Amino acid sequence: MTARYLKLPAGEIARRAQKACELSSPCRMCPRACGADRPAGEEGACGLADVARVSSANLHHGEEPPISGRHGSGTVFFTGCNLACVFCQNYPISQLRNGQPFSTAELARVMLRLQARGAHNINLVTPSHAVWPFLEALAPAAEGGLEIPIVYNSSGYDAPAALDLLDGIVDIYMPDLKYGSDEVAAHLSGADNYWATATWALCEMKRQVGDLVLDGDGLATSGVLVRHLVLPEDLSGTERVLRFIAAELGRSTAVSLMRQYFPANKALRLPPLDRSLSATEFDAAREMLERYELDKGWIQE
Repeated sequence: MTARYLKLPAGEIARRAQKACELSSPCRMCPRACGADRPAGEEGACGLADVARVSSANLHHGEEPPISGRHGSGTVFFTGCNLACVFCQNYPISQLRNGQPFSTAELARVMLRLQARGAHNINLVTPSHAVWPFLEALAPAAEGGLEIPIVYNSSGYDAPAALDLLDGIVDIYMPDLKYGSDEVAAHLSGADNYWATATWALCEMKRQVGDLVLDGDGLATSGVLVRHLVLPEDLSGTERVLRFIAAELGRSTAVSLMRQYFPANKALRLPPLDRSLSATEFDAAREMLERYELDKGWIQE
């Protein structure tokens, strides 16, 4: 399948990159709308200024089967994040901001190199604050022969203006829906108005790309795959999350129910997050998934 961005008119990716630059001064690229003048080199709340920072770029085999496939997903881990999750397992990247600056040319070369190594897709990890540098790099990458799908692997805390720029460019959206409660989202991730923001974003993602579509080899070519990490004592609000997906996105929506929670970062000092998820807690979440007939996805064993 031809990646969606290859079907856009000539110059359209560059036009959107320019629009993203304008949205970054003052910055309204994500729901925080922190107002940083990023083109001038000022860091936003996310920790990113005028160039992308990348912690790693490699073939990854640990994603869901249609994303990793046989050869791996071409993951690009962006440094920084627009959330501040107390339990983040990647906090050295997201919060301590370990990574290296990448120019537009370097980011384009990285994507082309991953394709040459056999990646099934380019998987943008934590990209909500990096839409501008990504779009700037996509134009030369496409001119250089990039043709595999783009995966937008985000927290779901995405702004309308940013998603509008990605319409016709992103092939596969892989957002989290972390919480069913604004209060919990504010306490654990420092996110205001989380539920309305994330549920709107997921509806827009679904409008853009529809249900997950697999090719004859079982690889995802387009669509939405929603991830939900189950937290101890149901801090994730799993029932509200699954009920929303079934009612508003549809039971044909692919869902990945995840049980990989373990205490990390500040969670080590915050009960009940200071312990791993119990089998009983995950079994309850799995029963909810079955009750809402969300069977087009994966359950992490």
